[in-house]
Amino acid sequence: MAPTELKELKEQLRDLLEKGFIRPSQSPWGAPVLFVKKKDGSLRMCIITGNSIGYHQVKVRECDIPKTAFRTRYGHYEFVVMSFGLTNAPAIFMDLMNRVFKPYLDSFVVVFIDDILIYSHSEEEHMGHLREVAFLGHVVSGDGIKVDPKKTDVIRNWPRPLTPSDIRSFLGLAGYYRRFVNGFSSIASPMTKLTQKKAKFEWTDECERSFQTLKDKLVSAPILSLPDGLEGFVVYCDASRVGLGCVLMQNGKVIAYASRQLKVHEKNYPTHDLELAAVVFALKIWRHYLYGVHVDVFTDHKSLQYVFTQKDLNLRQR
Repeated sequence: MAPTELKELKEQLRDLLEKGFIRPSQSPWGAPVLFVKKKDGSLRMCIITGNSIGYHQVKVRECDIPKTAFRTRYGHYEFVVMSFGLTNAPAIFMDLMNRVFKPYLDSFVVVFIDDILIYSHSEEEHMGHLREVAFLGHVVSGDGIKVDPKKTDVIRNWPRPLTPSDIRSFLGLAGYYRRFVNGFSSIASPMTKLTQKKAKFEWTDECERSFQTLKDKLVSAPILSLPDGLEGFVVYCDASRVGLGCVLMQNGKVIAYASRQLKVHEKNYPTHDLELAAVVFALKIWRHYLYGVHVDVFTDHKSLQYVFTQKDLNLRQR
């Protein structure tokens, strides 16, 4: 390889390793690496050309990973995600795309590999198809993300649970949209208690209020803003003797809500440790948004300030 190709090879190998798409290999197989020049003059490895970004959404079975191995001057590597150049890769990726767009195929969408054609009978209809996209129970538009109206109809007409299994079914669906409900865990707490082992099933007025409140909040769920990964975020955290709650915001708009009930051992925490647990919970659950950008965290417990002045923290605070 030419020096420019070797430099590009190093950079692309480092990038793939950092992303976890490849790993060092001892496979008996090994394909050679070749470069092709793109229209803009940059170099591209033939293994990761074309539809590589889309292909990387598909993991390779552990037993087949050694078959993806390739040789380079800087080592022997293998893909843990599907790479361009594998025999069945186009067919597998095509099947994935068809499954993703199944509700719209032959209606207003045609898919070929990573090319998606959207067609309509009129300009007005076409603008509607492009403005809103229903995806996995959500509707994504220029305004943000909201619950799919089809799902809100299901929630609105959900009958009162009669058994613990009924409660689990309802909370399973409702929990999928918990990011839209502030204080979800606290609201659902009376019903959650009935699903515990050895708990007597007794549907009380408190349970009915919990059930109806969740239904009302999900049916009238707000539109959440889409995050801008380049801008900073604001996180508001709070804790009580029932659970932890937090709100993720950006530019004054709500991105998501999150909450959970306290674990058994957490019920013995002092107040400042509970507030700290709420902060940790928020940072962990939204790490994919917050990592690498500026974040302001707000909590209503001033005693947490002492954590930043202490040289020695207990195991819980670490």
